[in-house]
This record gives sequence, C-alpha cells and structure tokens, in this order.
Amino acid sequence: MVHRRPDRPWYADCWDLVGGHIEPGETAEQAVIRECQEEIVVRIHEPRRVPMAVSDPGIEMHTFLVERWDGEPVNAAPEEHDQLAWFGVADLSGLVLADAAGLPDLIRLIEGSTPGPT
Repeated sequence: MVHRRPDRPWYADCWDLVGGHIEPGETAEQAVIRECQEEIVVRIHEPRRVPMAVSDPGIEMHTFLVERWDGEPVNAAPEEHDQLAWFGVADLSGLVLADAAGLPDLIRLIEGSTPGPT
C-alpha cells in the first residue's frame, strides 16, 4: 500500500492501494498496469478484477489482485506518496485507510493470496 501525502487535495494522510485515473481510450486493466509502473516501478502480470466496497457512490472503483510482477516496488511518485509498505491482516485495523468500507475486502484478499515477484 502507499501512504498519500498529507498535502494531497483528496484522501490526504491515509493509506491506499496503488492506482489512479483511467486515461481516455484506456481500459481499467491497462490503467492499473500503467499506474503500477508509474507509481511503484513494477510490471504487473495478469491483473485479476476483484470486488471492493466503496463508501462514495460517486466513485467508480476498479480493484485488481496482482499476484505476479517484475521488479522491486519503490516509491516513484514522491509528489503523491510519502511511504510504501506491506501490511498483514493484523496491521490493517490500525491504519487510516482512504476508504474504510473496503477493509473487509482487503482482509479477504490478503488471507486468500500469496503475492510475489515473478
């Protein structure tokens, strides 16, 4: 997960999944591949769409589970994020999340996957 900088205009000073906006002409899958490359410098393989609860009905969220990637994640977007970290299920309840409605889904995904580099 990435920690959004305190000076960000939206969802400041909280932990969030890597991602961003879908560019014109791009699919959600293409967007997550591009965003992971831009923000954490990894090339992801076979992103799998998964459900994620969102509390704001005005946001169209596309969430993906990534179990294989090339590269070592680093914070390549320091203007957006000030930290990058891995968390286990026991760690999540102590975090301020961008949208706490997704916490049960995050727990389910962590418990059911074993991600790692290719």
